[in-house]
Amino acid sequence: MTGQRRRYMTADVKTIARTQTRADVALLPIAFAALAGLMLLFASGYAQASVLHDAAHDQRHAMAFPCH
Repeated sequence: MTGQRRRYMTADVKTIARTQTRADVALLPIAFAALAGLMLLFASGYAQASVLHDAAHDQRHAMAFPCH
């Protein structure tokens, strides 16, 4: 076998990992925010006006925002 190269069989093993796309990652926070917003709108529809006013007033004071 002079002048000939020996060829050996080789086997390459490759694994394929599923990666998340940017759309998958960005969609979850948007869906959560939309669901939370809808829940707040639904809950505030059944609350009395004085309860909503007091909650907003207390939140302004908690954030050190002047409201008076």
